[in-house]
Amino acid sequence: MRYKLLPQYQNGNDHDGSFAINGFVINHNPLNVRQKFSLISLFSRISLRRWLIISLLLTIISFFYFNELIPTQFRGWIRLPPKVNFYCFRVRNPSTSVDDYGQLLFSTQFKPSSSNHRLRSDSRILLFVETQYSRLGRQLIEVFESLRFKYKAELSNRPWSTATPFINQDKGKFSVIIFENLHKYFKLNQYNRQLLDDYCREFHVGIIGFLNNNHTANNSSTIITQSLDTNYPVKIKSGYQLKDYQLNPAATNVLHITRSSSISLGPIIGDDWFVFEPPPPPPPRGISNITAHYSNSFIPIAQALINDFFVDTYPGGYRYSTFNRSYVHSLQSKERNNVDYYNNYKEHLMTTVLLDNGSFDGIQRILFGNGFDRSWLHKLLFIDSLHYLSNGKLSLPLKRYIQIDIDDIFVGERGTRMKQADVDALVEFQQRLQLFMPGFRFNVGFSGKYFHRGFDVENQGDDQMIRMARHFRWFCHTYSHSQAHITTNQTAIENELIANQGFARNNNLPVDNDYIVSPHHSGVYPVHEPLYDAWKNVWKVRVTSTEEYPHLRPSYLRHGFIHKGIMVLPRQTCGLYTHTIFIDRYPGGRDKLEKSIFGGDLFYSFIFNQVNVFMTHQSNYANDRLAPYAFESVLKFLQCWTNLELHSLSPIQMAKKYFQIYPEERDPIWMNPCDDRRHYNIWSTKKSCYQFPRFLIIGPQKTGSTALYTFLQQHPSLLTNLPSNRTFEEIQFFNGPNYQKGIDWYLEFFPLSNLMDKFNISTTISNVTPALNNNNMNGTLVHNQRNYFARTPPNYLEESMHYYEKSSTYFDGEQVPVRVHSLLPHARIVMILISPTFRAYSWYQHMRVHNLSVALQFSFYEVVSLNIPDKHLLDKITMKRLRDLRNRCLNPGMYAIHIERWLSFFPQQQITIIDGEELRRNPISVMDHLQTFLKLEPHIDYRQKIRYDHHKGFFCPINPSTNGTKCLGKSKGRQYPKMNRLAWKYLHRYYWHHNLALSKLLNRLRINLPNWLVTELSKKS
Repeated sequence: MRYKLLPQYQNGNDHDGSFAINGFVINHNPLNVRQKFSLISLFSRISLRRWLIISLLLTIISFFYFNELIPTQFRGWIRLPPKVNFYCFRVRNPSTSVDDYGQLLFSTQFKPSSSNHRLRSDSRILLFVETQYSRLGRQLIEVFESLRFKYKAELSNRPWSTATPFINQDKGKFSVIIFENLHKYFKLNQYNRQLLDDYCREFHVGIIGFLNNNHTANNSSTIITQSLDTNYPVKIKSGYQLKDYQLNPAATNVLHITRSSSISLGPIIGDDWFVFEPPPPPPPRGISNITAHYSNSFIPIAQALINDFFVDTYPGGYRYSTFNRSYVHSLQSKERNNVDYYNNYKEHLMTTVLLDNGSFDGIQRILFGNGFDRSWLHKLLFIDSLHYLSNGKLSLPLKRYIQIDIDDIFVGERGTRMKQADVDALVEFQQRLQLFMPGFRFNVGFSGKYFHRGFDVENQGDDQMIRMARHFRWFCHTYSHSQAHITTNQTAIENELIANQGFARNNNLPVDNDYIVSPHHSGVYPVHEPLYDAWKNVWKVRVTSTEEYPHLRPSYLRHGFIHKGIMVLPRQTCGLYTHTIFIDRYPGGRDKLEKSIFGGDLFYSFIFNQVNVFMTHQSNYANDRLAPYAFESVLKFLQCWTNLELHSLSPIQMAKKYFQIYPEERDPIWMNPCDDRRHYNIWSTKKSCYQFPRFLIIGPQKTGSTALYTFLQQHPSLLTNLPSNRTFEEIQFFNGPNYQKGIDWYLEFFPLSNLMDKFNISTTISNVTPALNNNNMNGTLVHNQRNYFARTPPNYLEESMHYYEKSSTYFDGEQVPVRVHSLLPHARIVMILISPTFRAYSWYQHMRVHNLSVALQFSFYEVVSLNIPDKHLLDKITMKRLRDLRNRCLNPGMYAIHIERWLSFFPQQQITIIDGEELRRNPISVMDHLQTFLKLEPHIDYRQKIRYDHHKGFFCPINPSTNGTKCLGKSKGRQYPKMNRLAWKYLHRYYWHHNLALSKLLNRLRINLPNWLVTELSKKS
């Protein structure tokens, strides 16, 4: 960052002492006359020859240093770490005699309503965007997802015909409505505008709008004034260059996270700012009620000065040159002049964020003059706007829980490691952090093998860390810093942990057994089962952390999960890695690091995440000590600009707090390692991308899914999964408890060896990398960091031979589509539909055959209708079983609901719907179309593979050895008694609207309606 002094101070006048530019303090203490003469007399005694020698030495040192020819280990010894020089500045009213009309008005008459009307709307946001690719729209969605707020995005030009977009029965669907382009709100046609405004008044819903520079940008220096709407008294002006961004003390009630009265000194990005011009405040006497009404409705939230307005003294009595360091000119001493100056100061303040408190027309609005690109503060004010307009429903608490890990404390290249002075500085820095977070302690991770592997001065630093061990919490990596995923030998992993355990014991390290971190996040996610088992056996681990779940980027989507009782916390990066150790070599320059600190990614990590686990490395506390610089700077910045309360907890307490706040994240979502290069490189080399099935038959049950499954087995390019001991040919992984067993368990049903044997292919489809020499199984691991992230996932989707799976319980599972899409995003989905009435009856009869007690005890009509004589006499257990059977009979038949759920995750091109009746009557035609959909090669003639069996009454595969048929067992193709007429009528009425919705859905997808559906809809309900 580079800043210039105002012209009045460039000549050195009136800036004795320390001064600040944009919040950074610069010390300026000129020598007095006596000190100057003393130094002159001292320098005069040095001979010319000595001066030449000194100059030559300085020249040589500068040449080597700035040309980076000095070895790294010596560069670190002569550098001075950057100093934290941020200083917070606040604006205060100069005198109590200066009346701020907005403060009084805002604190009394127009406080946010706590009416029950707000409770009648969901905690959800409606966002109107220009296009799905608009920059501000994407930034707003990123904020919602970071805060975990529910939202719906719509195009702003979409017409509304009724109030149904906003209301669900008697409850509002949204708590806040946002327009990416404020002009689109004011330019709505009369009907839609009235519809929206009526909704906002009835349910006390607020509106947030942004002015979009793309529409009315002013490229000249001319100030342009225009109206937002003829009936709205606020005008907008464009063409301003602004400086000294500040918050209005009168807007305190709007602010939640943001601290009021702060000011950011210096120029603001952009030379064409939009500002708002609300009606002027009423004069003391002689005003009309209308003027007062208008002016009292609008209160500035954020303001900035016109760039060419010179500030001699800020409100509160602080000179520009001293900024709150000394009271050079106290405004209290000359009250009349101070009031005049303050009024002049206020006249040059432009409003960039404006509150319409609702007294004008009954609708609360917050208007932004620009988006997020020009000021980091707008994003923070936007978050507080959501809090204010939703009456706290869309809000986060102010408490933040912070943990900072220092990984690899003894691991690092020689010349980059910590020395004794760095360790002492770390202890001192920890004490300073305790001023922000009482009780704070660093968590220090160690790999004992690399102890004393540096230069002598660095080995002394290792010794000092051991001596200072009691000041920190220690946690284990692996002894040789090895990656767990390179072996499936659990004993080898345990030996690594035991060796590190011995190192800790020999050096009296106070290790936290609950917490552990895997080097390079190997084996944490994607989950490597032997690692989790070894952790539990050796260290009794309960908590770990990773930056890889569900993906490294975007960072705001990192979440936690629990696997095998071990709580996995999301890790945040602070922009510092093992190689970022010198500020002048920081990627993107020092400005990029400071942008992250002062209102950028690091700052917003604290804002968005209630629980923060930060990853740093030992090298970040040596060399230029960038980690202390970054964290102390951002904490001071947070203290200046926010009301956040920072707390420090132990790792086990952090984990419990995290899942207390986010209980919905306890269950993991398994992603496909082959679609993420980072994940692929920390995934076991014993697994292969080719093991994942390429398509799924998802049912529902009793529609012919097993018959289709057996027909596909006849295709020469397909291989199905191994059978399950409990569920036979169905794995049922994506629904039920099997999902918690993880990917390793799932892939056991698709062995790579079977694929290789059937298709006679080589090991080229395996995941093994020849460069990794870690096949030894003698209980040791080889650390080979050079191959980290070196492998490229194969293009496994192009292979013509592959696995497939059939589990008919997937169709109606609520969580199944998202789980399938996460693990198998490219998979094709096959559905089979028959009449839901006959499907329900078939399932009931299926349960009778399997001797389910309630199916044997009650008739089909009694089950589906629950119309049972003396039902009140039934015990709770029987009623529960009865309802469960009814749900399994009826719920899968709500076809449209379930298909829509699948379509929300998979495009139509990946889904096919088969008519179950057609599959039964003419399977050869169905299989011909299915081969085309699945892109199977070769395309075979199924007349050579299946034949009608007159004994069974349906088609069966042909046995090539006997040329006869090989049909399914006696449990398939049963003939059931005819359905009771009363039950048929009940189900016909029950499914009428569901069948109607299905017909509309199929028409939308341009799929021909099956005959059974046409028949069902042609009969009267």
